[in-house]
Amino acid sequence: MIPPTVHHICDSYVDDYARLNPIAATESGIRGHDDRLPDLSPDGHRARAELARSALARISAAHAADESERVAQAVFAERIGLRVEEHEAGSPQAELNVITSPVQSIRWVFDLMPTATAEDWAVIARRLGAVPDALAGYRASLSAAADEGRVAAARQVRRAIGQCETWSAPDGFFAVFTRSAEVGDALRAELETAARTAAAAYAELAAFLRDELGPRSRSEDAIGAELYGLASRSALGARLDPREAYAWGWEEFHRIEAEMARLADRIRPGAGPAEAAAALDADPRYRVLGQDGFQAWMRELSGRALDDLRGTHFDIPDELMRLDCRIAPPGGGTGAYYTNPTEDFSRPGTMWWSLPEGEEEFSVWREASTVYHEGVPGHHLQIGTVVATSGLNRFQRLLCFIDGHGEGWALYAERLMRELGHLDDAPLLGMLNKSLFRAARVVLDIGLHLKLAIPAGTGFHEGERWTPELGVEFLTTRTLTDRVRAADEIDRYLGWPGQASAYKLGERLWLDLREEVRARRGAAFDLKDFHTRALRGGPAGLDTMRDLLADL
Repeated sequence: MIPPTVHHICDSYVDDYARLNPIAATESGIRGHDDRLPDLSPDGHRARAELARSALARISAAHAADESERVAQAVFAERIGLRVEEHEAGSPQAELNVITSPVQSIRWVFDLMPTATAEDWAVIARRLGAVPDALAGYRASLSAAADEGRVAAARQVRRAIGQCETWSAPDGFFAVFTRSAEVGDALRAELETAARTAAAAYAELAAFLRDELGPRSRSEDAIGAELYGLASRSALGARLDPREAYAWGWEEFHRIEAEMARLADRIRPGAGPAEAAAALDADPRYRVLGQDGFQAWMRELSGRALDDLRGTHFDIPDELMRLDCRIAPPGGGTGAYYTNPTEDFSRPGTMWWSLPEGEEEFSVWREASTVYHEGVPGHHLQIGTVVATSGLNRFQRLLCFIDGHGEGWALYAERLMRELGHLDDAPLLGMLNKSLFRAARVVLDIGLHLKLAIPAGTGFHEGERWTPELGVEFLTTRTLTDRVRAADEIDRYLGWPGQASAYKLGERLWLDLREEVRARRGAAFDLKDFHTRALRGGPAGLDTMRDLLADL
C-alpha cells in the first residue's frame, strides 16, 4: 500500500474538518455543509480534538516528497499541533468573548450565505432551524468547562449578553435578514418560523449567560503568562519573548507619535494631532453622507487600488479584480473586516464595514489605509492569491490563516501604499494613527494580560500596572480614538489574547524579511517578484516564514 502524501493528508483533513465544523466550511467556501451548524457540545469538541490528534500523528509520520511538501508539512504540523494543545487546555470548550466565539460565529455565518434563489433560502431555513441545537450544545460546553474551573471573565459575559439581546430582538438580525427573501408562501412561512426559533435560542443563551454563567464568571480579566504564551503562539506561529515585544511596542509607539506630531504641524501649523484631526473631520472633502455614501466610497477607493496596482507592483489574477464591499449588520463591534472568497470564486472576497449605529455622516480621511488593509494590497490580494495558487494544498489555501502572517501582511500593505505615493497628508495622518494604534495594541495586549508596569519616560502613569481603565485612558489620550471605540478595543484584547499584538509584530517581520532579501540580491532585487513569490508561498507561522523565504 502506497503511504499517503503530505498534500493528501492535508486535503483529507480539510474534508473531515468541514464535516465537523460547517461554519468553517462556509467561511472557506467548502460546499455541501451550508445547511448545518457544528456540534458545540462536549462530544463535538472531543470529535474535533480526536481529528486533530489523528491528523498530527499522520503528518508527523509522512515523508515529504519535495520542497512543496516539506513546506506544507511544517505549516500543517505547527498549526494542528497548536490545535491539539488548545484542546488539551480545554480552551475551545470554554470559548466566550466579544468577537470570535460561537456567540458571534453562529450569527455572522449567515452573512456569507447566498440569497439569490429560493433554493438558497431553503438552505438558510434549514441552518436557521439548527441554531437552537447548536446553542444548546454550546451552553452545555460552557457549563462543563465552568465545572472544571474554566470560565470567561465577567466583562466578556456582559458584552456577549448585549450581543445576544440585540440579535434576538423582534426587529433584530434574524427577522430583518429573512424579511428580504423573495420566495413562495410555504418557504416564507418556514423562514419566518426558523427565524423566530433562532432568535428565541439567542434570547435563551442571553438568559443562560446572565443567570447561570455570569455568577460563575471570573472578575480577573488577565489570563497570565502561561495561557498568554499559548494564545500568542496561536496568533503568531512563533514563541514570543513578551518583555522584548513590550519594550519594542513602546519604542515603536514613541517613534510614530513623534512622526504624527510633525505631520499634524504640516497640516495645520502649530496644531497637534488632535487639533489637526478635528480640522480634517470638519472638512467637507473628507465626509460622506449615509451608509450608502460610505459604501460607495469603499467601492471607489478599493476599485482604484486594484486598477493602479495590477501589472505594476503586483500580479493580480482576474478572479481578484472583483472585491465586494458591504456594510455589516448591526450588533457587532465597529470597524472593518474581510471574508474569504470561495474556492471557485463564485462568492468573491468581501470587505465589510461595521459603522456606528445612529450616525448619518462619516469622516473618511482616517479610513483610506484600512481600505488598503482589507482590500488590495492587503487581505483581498493576500488571501485571494493563496486561494488561487494551485501548487498549495487545500489546507494551505482554505483553512490556514495565521494572524502574524496575515494581519502582518495587511499592515505592511498600508505602509507600502504610503511608499508608493497613494497617501497624501490627510489619509497619511489616518494611516499613522492606525499604526500608532497597532503599536499601542502590542503594549496593551501584553501589558494587560501580564500586568506589566508602565515604564518611566512614557509620560503616562509611570510605574503603575496596567488595568482596563488605564487602557481606555491611554487610547483616548494618546491616539485619535473615541471612548466607545477604545472601550471596545480593551474588551477585545482581554477576550482574544495575543491576536491584537500580532499585527505589528507580523509587520515587523515582513519588513525585516524584505530588507534581508534586498540585501542578499542587491541590484537584482525586484519588489514585485518579492511580493509575488512571498504571497504564492502561502501562509506560515512567523518562526517558519524566515526559513521559507530564505531562498528568495
